[in-house]
Amino acid sequence: MASWEKYTVSDIVSEIDEEKFVLPVIQRELVWSEDKMVLLFDSLLKGNSFGGVIVIEEEKDTKSLFAFRAFSKDGNKQASVNKEILSQRQYFVIDGQQRLQTFYIGLKGSYFQKQLYFDLYSDYQNDFDFVFAVDDDKLPKSTKEERPIKDCLWYSAKDLLRKLKDTRDFDNVAEDLSDHFSVDSNEKIKCIKNNVKAFCINILYQESIGIAKVTVNKKYSEIENRQKIVELFRRLNDGGTVLSALDLVASKLKGFDYRMEGFIRKMEDSFKDIGLSPENLIKLIFLLQDNNTKEMASVDVKDAEFAINNQQRIFNTINALRIFLINAKLYDYYNSDSNRSFIPLFFIAYFIFHKSISDVEINSIWNKWETNNVDYKPMKSWLFHSLINGVFRSKGAGWIPYRTGISKLLACIKNYKNQYFPANELMDVYLKHPLVFTTNYTIDNLDKLDSHFLFYLMYDCKRQIRANDIDHIMPYNILKEKQIDDAYINSVKNFQLLDYGTNRGAKKGKSFSEWVNNPNYVKDKKTYIETHLIPSDETLWTENRFEEFASERGQLILYKINSYL
Repeated sequence: MASWEKYTVSDIVSEIDEEKFVLPVIQRELVWSEDKMVLLFDSLLKGNSFGGVIVIEEEKDTKSLFAFRAFSKDGNKQASVNKEILSQRQYFVIDGQQRLQTFYIGLKGSYFQKQLYFDLYSDYQNDFDFVFAVDDDKLPKSTKEERPIKDCLWYSAKDLLRKLKDTRDFDNVAEDLSDHFSVDSNEKIKCIKNNVKAFCINILYQESIGIAKVTVNKKYSEIENRQKIVELFRRLNDGGTVLSALDLVASKLKGFDYRMEGFIRKMEDSFKDIGLSPENLIKLIFLLQDNNTKEMASVDVKDAEFAINNQQRIFNTINALRIFLINAKLYDYYNSDSNRSFIPLFFIAYFIFHKSISDVEINSIWNKWETNNVDYKPMKSWLFHSLINGVFRSKGAGWIPYRTGISKLLACIKNYKNQYFPANELMDVYLKHPLVFTTNYTIDNLDKLDSHFLFYLMYDCKRQIRANDIDHIMPYNILKEKQIDDAYINSVKNFQLLDYGTNRGAKKGKSFSEWVNNPNYVKDKKTYIETHLIPSDETLWTENRFEEFASERGQLILYKINSYL
């Protein structure tokens, strides 16, 4: 059953500070942006409704249903604790976390060292201006917004609340602030008074927050009650700040075992450099159990037990995965872009995890990898061929990488636990689907390959690939005048990586020979030619011999690809 109670913002912030209101382990972190937080304060001072808050009420001297954490006072993550006996009555917030966290940070703490400031010259009849900043001296002194007073007068929101709580007299506080800032304009004094009044009424006096306090039915078991709350949490959040399916799975896993929160955080913090997000970690936990179709409804306590019982082995496995990427010169490829597909890394991790070696031995699996590890070369070959063919970026012919791709690759690799790494068998999966896939690279199929990975190899696995840096070696407009087909002009054989400013500035539209032979543009021609795989025969550096140039450069690109494969 539930009972409703009204709170002022000031009172609920005080109770959050006393940890009467806390966050159950199933809750995710603060996800609201600064913009969204300041909009909430604007809505608050306008007297607008912003929805109720739902909490689970837990009595003093009882065992807590969930591990829990305090609200963050500075924006940083807080660790959950698992208390056997509660020292006070506590309310576990399952809906409304982002709003309450915003009020607490704005009126009591800071957001990554930024305090919330309120412009006392805000247009109190229309909009109230708030902003997060480290120092009020760096805030704008005036505004471009259409409002009666163009000047700004920023004041700390938490200091304003402290003054109002001490006096409970907004007229007196407004007068003190006007004197403190030496304000002598009647219009500005009136504006300060109205803004301070709105702040005081809506934060100290108006009971604007409705709290629904839900009690737990003790006739159910602890596990049943936890999962009932997780299900309630899921339903409530369907209409709030959107939670992904895997966010909800994470909540359910943490509901089974609070240690999942610490495990997920540790893994994310340790391996985010290679793209291990919480979502990828949860998917990996399911894949390691040979299940690629796990849904919210079927997640159970065994999944949490598997992760916690194997957390050291999983950690060592991902660490070994990272060492593999470093040895294979692929670390920078994953480290430079968080959007790289993690799918192929699932299966390298899967293979390492299921080897019949101890957790400690996993850490040394790549010792003497070039000579003593029979799995390294086929593993690297499979990953390189997969990436250069864009297997995990492409869709079509019924192939959806995150669904059919994972399903078919898992069905294959699970037959090779503690055997040899099945590179050929995994590549057969692509051919049988069928995908456009090849291990035979020619000048004719260069443009069918994944350009991002191709550029990565062309530039010796060192250059970050940005779309704006892709530049025609021989200019499009000159080649077009010579009636060269677009397919040849816009070919990787005529593309290089050149920073956007140079590309659009100094080089723009110049013939290649004019560009490369001018020391004002290319200071070190020898290095430039080697870096961009330019044919050494300078007689080809003219748009009149473009086709021969492109053919020769294609051969240099192929040579570079094959040096890695």
